[in-house]
Amino acid sequence: MSKDCEVVNRKLFTKPFMFFLLLFLIGMYFTAVRFFKGIGAVSAMSDGYPWGVWITYDVVTGMALACGGYSLAILVYALNNWKYHPLVRSGLLTGAFGYTLGGLAVIVDLGRYWNVWEFFVPWKHWNTNSVLLEVAICVMTYTTVLWIELLPAIVERFNMSEETKQKVQRFLDKLLLYFIIPLGITLPTMHQSSLGSLQLISTVKLSPMWHTILLPLLFLISCIGMGYAIVVAESLLSSLFFGRPYETHLLKGLAKYVAYLGLAWLVVRFADLAYRGQLVNTLNSGMLTFSFVIEILLFAIPSILLLFSNFRSTPRRLFILAFLFLFGGCLYRFNVFLIGWDPGNNWVYFPSFAELMITIGLVSLEVLLYLIFVKTFPILPKVHKSHG
Repeated sequence: MSKDCEVVNRKLFTKPFMFFLLLFLIGMYFTAVRFFKGIGAVSAMSDGYPWGVWITYDVVTGMALACGGYSLAILVYALNNWKYHPLVRSGLLTGAFGYTLGGLAVIVDLGRYWNVWEFFVPWKHWNTNSVLLEVAICVMTYTTVLWIELLPAIVERFNMSEETKQKVQRFLDKLLLYFIIPLGITLPTMHQSSLGSLQLISTVKLSPMWHTILLPLLFLISCIGMGYAIVVAESLLSSLFFGRPYETHLLKGLAKYVAYLGLAWLVVRFADLAYRGQLVNTLNSGMLTFSFVIEILLFAIPSILLLFSNFRSTPRRLFILAFLFLFGGCLYRFNVFLIGWDPGNNWVYFPSFAELMITIGLVSLEVLLYLIFVKTFPILPKVHKSHG
């Protein structure tokens, strides 16, 4: 049995649970419409905007928000900082849900979804020069890795003898140490950077404020910072809604890494803009300038304030600053994939109500599954009464 984590013994069917269940059912209604009547019946996408809010949020942004397990794996296993080990399972859980539902969202987005089986026949149609292929392979493999990493928590709830449970646990520990954990660090490093690489071929269609050869690096740095920020925000929210003590003694340490990575991202971002002579362009591009300024402020404000201990010592400040950083990372990805994208020929795009509801439905499903899992399996850190 894990000494770090415990089950949340609370009622499952609460008012928030029923609210998210309603949103999920509405989203599933529009999903059914999409599959019965075609993608044009629910989507505002077009030849000019073939990637709408589904890919931009559910995949590109959602998978960055699902980086808690990846970021903690770097800190705990690669950097050997085991102080944060109690937070690993909650990070893995949100990661597993985020990646799994992101993969399902791709099926909704595909025009000819019935041909998806051909992806699993590598000798048939694989384009080995495609960045998107590398992303697909890594995401699919990493999703499997995340669920294997969660197996110890699931095994602990099985009705088996203590001796058998310990044998299974030892086997899983060896599997994780020598095989799964190395993959759990390598795979997301590859595909998170490659999500930025997808826009390298955009050239003139993506504003020079965001189009740069450093997109893979900027996406990687920001996703690791977002991973730490989502662990902070998730821990604080679960403590608030489940009536648990705040894990401030752990979260204030994670917040420092958010600050360091945010500042590193800002340095790379502005150095790149200066090198390419685009700093002036950021001030005279109308609405793009507004979006750029908001993006920078959302990275800079939490990154600077989290350097000071008094901003890391209270749950309220920690949550606000972590949320701002997450919003900044999300806006950056929207700027790269939607807001800063101009295909020409007067193409315009704004997501339809059905598109938004399908996305909200998937997010609601993730919340529902999170509530079910933390109230069934030992996921969240054990309560330590000595910490406020």
